[in-house]
Amino acid sequence: MIFDTDIKNSLEILKSGGVILYPTDTIWGLGCDATIDCAVEKIYSIKMMDRDRSLIILVNDIGMLEEYVEDVPQVAYDLLHLSDTPTTIIYPDGRNLASGICSDDGSVGVRICHDKFCVELIKRLGKPLISTSANISGEPFPANFSEIEEALLKKVDYVVKYLQEDRRKNFPSPVIKIDKNGVFKIIRM
Repeated sequence: MIFDTDIKNSLEILKSGGVILYPTDTIWGLGCDATIDCAVEKIYSIKMMDRDRSLIILVNDIGMLEEYVEDVPQVAYDLLHLSDTPTTIIYPDGRNLASGICSDDGSVGVRICHDKFCVELIKRLGKPLISTSANISGEPFPANFSEIEEALLKKVDYVVKYLQEDRRKNFPSPVIKIDKNGVFKIIRM
């Protein structure tokens, strides 16, 4: 019941350009429709984050990945197939996304989600979601919902109730950057 209600309410907010606070396959995050400029601006404002820092997006499958990344290098498919944990990959050229998501060099960080809530939300939205840690820029990331600052909760348009009681300690995903030639480098483990 909570799951379905949260999906419905989140979709209404996302489609109207709003920001949600939601559980991801890693840590709790701030999210919005990754194709709406004003929604992305709200994320930057809520986090008090410099606009020169890029954001990552969540997609629900390879097909959606290919829609928002110009050319997916073969090594990325191999890494995705071999990874047993949620992994964010920075691809050389993002496309079809709101301004402010891709870095100055055009690259974009993408994670294919396998989490039940995120997959369902992305599938029903039909677009990628922004996923950035639910904290003010420079502050520690929340390992679970109970660690999210009250002030941040008040700045979003909707707070998902699903998994709020989960007290497991979660961590951000590893990040791997791949260049146009398929050479990759580990950014964060």
